[in-house]
Amino acid sequence: MIKVDKVTKFYGEFPAITDLSFEVPKGEILGFLGPNGAGKSTTMKILTGFMPPSSGTVEIAGFNILEESLNARKHIGYLPETVPLYLEMNVSEYLSFMGQIRGMNSKKIKQRITEVIETCSLQDYYKTIIGKLSKGYKQRVGIGQAILHEPDVLVLDEPTIGIDPIQVVETRQLIKGLGEAHTLILSSHILPEVSMICDRVIIINEGQIAAVDNPKNLGTNLSGVERVEIEVKGPNQEIIPVLEKVDHVNSIERIPITGSGYHRYQISVDVGSEIRSQLASVILENQWELLKLQSIGMSLEEIFLKITVHEE
Repeated sequence: MIKVDKVTKFYGEFPAITDLSFEVPKGEILGFLGPNGAGKSTTMKILTGFMPPSSGTVEIAGFNILEESLNARKHIGYLPETVPLYLEMNVSEYLSFMGQIRGMNSKKIKQRITEVIETCSLQDYYKTIIGKLSKGYKQRVGIGQAILHEPDVLVLDEPTIGIDPIQVVETRQLIKGLGEAHTLILSSHILPEVSMICDRVIIINEGQIAAVDNPKNLGTNLSGVERVEIEVKGPNQEIIPVLEKVDHVNSIERIPITGSGYHRYQISVDVGSEIRSQLASVILENQWELLKLQSIGMSLEEIFLKITVHEE
C-alpha cells in the first residue's frame, strides 16, 4: 500500500532524512518513532505530497506521489502536527467544506459527516464553532477531515501532542479502531503510545532508519537475551544460587519489594530457550511459593536509548 524507496530530503546543505526505504502493507499500523528533529514530520510531508523529496520515490496505492499526485492523494488521509482547521466554522460546516474540495457529491458528504461525527464522538459538538473547542476535540475534528473521504491510507503526525491525559487515552482508542479499516502510519515521540497502538515500529534517528520490527522482537534482537520475571516467597540467600544452576540462565537481578514477603527477580536467559517450566519445577521442588512467572521484553524506552546511545 505504501512504498518508500531511497528517499532523501535536504534543507539547503542539511540532510533532514537520508536514504529512507520501507514498505507498509495493507491493514498495518506502523509506528514512526523518534525524538524531536529526527525527521519524522519531514517524512510525513513527503509521503502525503506536501513537499517533494530531494531524491528517491514514494508510491501510495501504486501511484507515484510526484508523477501521479492527485490519484495518490485520493487514497490518503492526513493529519499534520498542526491541525488545518478553520476556527470560525462549526464542525459540520468544516467537514462539509472539506468534502467539497475533495470532490465529493452532496449526498455522499452528508452521509459521511454523520458517520464521521459518530466515529470521532463529536455528536455533542457538530454545531460548535471550532475555535471554541478544546485541543483534544480539535484533534478529533482533524482526524474527522482525514477520514471523511474514506482513504485507504491514514498518516497521523503526533496526533496526541498537547492534549490532556483523558483525551490522550480516548484518541489512542480512536486511532486503534481506525487501524482496523485503514493502512495507518502514526508518527510519535511518545514511546508507550507506539507500543500500545502499532503492529510494527520504525525507529528513526538523525534522519536515518535505526531499527525496524515489532516492539517485542526489537527488544529481543537488540539485547541478545530474553527475560523472565518471577515472584517467589522463600529464603533469598538460597533462591538465587539454585536458579543460577538452571540451564540457559545468564544472570539474575533481584528487584526489591517492600512488605510483601515475596522476592522479585528478573532472569536473563538465552534467546529461544523456553525455561519457564524448568524454573517453576525448581521453585516447587524447593517448596517455595510461586506468585508470578512471565516473559518480559525490553520497553521501547530501553530499545530507543540502546539504539541512539550505540549510534552516538
